Order: sequence, then structure tokens, then C-alpha cells
Amino acid sequence: MAVEAVDARPELELVGVFVSDPAKVGVDVGRLAGLDRDLGVLATDDRAALLALRPDVVVYTAETETRFMGAIEDFTEFLRAGINVVASGPVLLQYPHGTLPEEMIDALAAAGRDGGATLHVNGIDPGFANDVLPLAMTSLSRRIDLIRVGEIADYSVYHQGETMRRLFGFGRPMDWLPPLLRPGMLAAGWGSVVRQLAAALDVTLDEPLVERHERLATDRDLSLLACEVPAGTQAALRFEVVGQVDGEDRIVLEHVTRTHVDQAPEWPRPDHGDGCYRIEIHGEPEMRVEFTHHAEHGDHNVSGMLVTALRLVNSVEAVVAAEPGLVYAKDLPMITGRGLMGG
Repeated sequence: MAVEAVDARPELELVGVFVSDPAKVGVDVGRLAGLDRDLGVLATDDRAALLALRPDVVVYTAETETRFMGAIEDFTEFLRAGINVVASGPVLLQYPHGTLPEEMIDALAAAGRDGGATLHVNGIDPGFANDVLPLAMTSLSRRIDLIRVGEIADYSVYHQGETMRRLFGFGRPMDWLPPLLRPGMLAAGWGSVVRQLAAALDVTLDEPLVERHERLATDRDLSLLACEVPAGTQAALRFEVVGQVDGEDRIVLEHVTRTHVDQAPEWPRPDHGDGCYRIEIHGEPEMRVEFTHHAEHGDHNVSGMLVTALRLVNSVEAVVAAEPGLVYAKDLPMITGRGLMGG
């Protein structure tokens, strides 16, 4: 998706693509990306050769959540070499302050300053749906009492078995606590959302952030795209990461994740379709926006990956123009799909 998006933008030139699968080395990336045509760029696993191309920017869409330090090492190398980076993860780098040690953040920023390059991590969630969109809505506010941002989704067709079983715990016994729900993990994964909203709104939060969750078991066997969920095992999850001020909820990140449409009818549901991102701003005035997406030839999980890739690619020019170091969504200018409307 990222390859196709780069190819679609006339001001961007694709000069190299890194692959981890030896079988893909030497194959034209247009074919690998499913474009049914050659782009004249062959995939490689030679990092030095790619760096020697001296690209202006790397669009980094590699898997990062199980190789956090590997991604940090990659970013550091790119930044020191003067190569800007837009990346889809690790997601906590969306706004790492308060989650990562400041010395780690400072080291990344210093690498960028040394090389004259910038790192920006974003996507859809954490990303546009819970940073850019809610912050744009607050420009309409006279008073803000509470901001609630969240995802409500059916994960039955989510094609990530490792995430579904090992991280979320779907299909695992109810007496087994998923890694995601161990103390501090929800805040590590999504606290960046809460803290970036607070920073953009000049709000000082209580520490630590508050974590809440509920889990439900299935009453029948379920066969999902990514894993099997036997009767009696975990099949639905709802969690919150909460920023409080003087003990009162002020900024809430919520996820409602089902693996079948009829689960947990008492939990929030989309107004339309099979999933949404919802923003609620309580205050004066009261506001609510429900953001949905759906792929032209696929479901909401396909379009979820698509909007993640496009947010990165469409941010390239703004990130390259930003000051060296780390840049966050709250600090970037408005990013649009300029040049993408057919004539």
C-alpha cells in the first residue's frame, strides 16, 4: 500500500525498497506491491546499498511492536545518515514523553539534529483518529470538560494472529492474563494518545495514567481469520487509558474490541457499519464525530491498513520540512491529499 501511495504522488520518487524475505530479493517492487506492472526498482535486503542511495526519506512500515529496540536502532542509523523517517510504529513514539525514558527520547532527537533529519511516527490509531481529528474539533470549543477518543471494532477479520492470541488474549483461557493487560502495558501502548492531547491543550495530568479493562468469554466456538476462539475463552475486550486532573477523568482513550457482532450488546457500538473511531467532546458545545472507513475492494481492516500507509506517505513533505529531531502530529501543519483528486 505504501509503495502504491508513493508511486501515486508526482513529487515523490521511489528509489529503493528493503525486504526481509530472501525470495523477494531482485523482484520488481511493483509486482511485490500487486500493481501488475514494473516500477523499475528491485527489492533488496542490502541495507548499505539502500543507504548509499541517500534518500530524502524512508517510509518505514515494518512490523515494530515485537522488535522495539530493533526499530529504534534503525531510526537512529537513518537519522544520523541525514535520512528523514515517517513510520507506523512503534506506536508509543507517536508522543513518547511520559512513557519512554527521556534519555532515550533525547538520544533519538540528537541523532536527528546531528544528521539534519526528522522522525515522525503516526498512523490511524494511535494516530490521526485520536490526535489530529479530536484536536481539530477542539478548535470549535468554548469549554472542554472531557475528551473521549476511541475505537469500536470487529476484529474477526483482523489478519494478525500473533497480536490476536498473544497480545490481546483472544482464544486463551479467562484465567490467563494477556500481556496487554499487565499493569502499565495499556498506558505504554496508548498513553501517548492521552499525553499528546494533554500537551496540545496545555493540560497537566495526574500521574500515573489510569488503566481499566473488561473481558468477556464466548459462549460458542468461533473461527476467526487469524485464530480459533473455543467456547469459554476470551473473545471480547474493552479497555480505557485515562488521564485525570485532580482525580477526575479528563482525557479518555477507549477501545472496544469484539470478535463477533452480537458480543457485549451493552458496550458501545458504531452508529453505522462494523467499526468506527469515535470522538466525543463534552463541554460547551457538546460534540461527537464518528469516523468510519471501508476499502473499495475489502473490509474495514484492509482500509485500516490503507489509511495508516497514506497518512505516512502524505506527511512526507511536511516532515522533511520540519525542524530536525522528533516531530509530533500536534506540531505539523495541516496535511491534505493535495494532487490526489482525479481531473
